[in-house]
Amino acid sequence: MSTDTPSASADDAPSRAELQARIEDLEESLAEATDEDDAKKMSIIATKGTLDMAYPPLILASTAAAFGYDVTVFHTFWGLEILHEKRSKNLKLSSVGNPNMPVPNFVGALPGMDRVTTTMMERKIDNNDTATIEELVETSLDMGVEFQACQMTIDLMGYDEDEFYDGVRTGVGAATALQDMADADIQLLV
Repeated sequence: MSTDTPSASADDAPSRAELQARIEDLEESLAEATDEDDAKKMSIIATKGTLDMAYPPLILASTAAAFGYDVTVFHTFWGLEILHEKRSKNLKLSSVGNPNMPVPNFVGALPGMDRVTTTMMERKIDNNDTATIEELVETSLDMGVEFQACQMTIDLMGYDEDEFYDGVRTGVGAATALQDMADADIQLLV
C-alpha cells in the first residue's frame, strides 16, 4: 500500500482566465449575499437651529454615511432652519445661557451681542477651513443621508417646502421618525 498521492499535473491546473472567472463568480455571489438590510443604521433627531447646534447632527450624519451607515436625520422645530436653504446660511449663535461663551450672561444679554458672538464663531470657522453648514448639508445629501423635515413643524411655523435644500424629504411625521429610530442601531437626539 503506497502512501504516495498522485500529484496533479501542470495540465490540470486552472488557467489564469479560469481563475479570474472563478474570482468574478465568487465576488458576484458575495455581492448578492450581502443584503442591504445588514447595513448599520443611524437615526438622528435635530431640534435646534443655532450655528453651534447645526454642526453636530451634520458632522455625525456625514461621518456615519462615510462609514457605510444608512443615516436619517429628522429635523423638527428650530432644527428645520438647518434644512432651509436661505436661513441655514445665517444661523446665529446665542451668547446668553451658553456656559462656553467667553462673555458673562449679563454682557451677552446686551443688544447686538448675539451678532458679535456669531461673527466670532464665523471667523473661527473660516480661519480653520471648517466646512460651512451649506457644504455639510450638500455633502451629506450626496452621500445618501436622508434629511427629513417634520410636517407638523412645517405647518406650525409656516415654512415653504420649496425653500428647503433639494433632496430634503418633507411630509414626514413622528410615526416615521419613531420607526426609523426603532430600526436604527444608533439613535441620537441633538
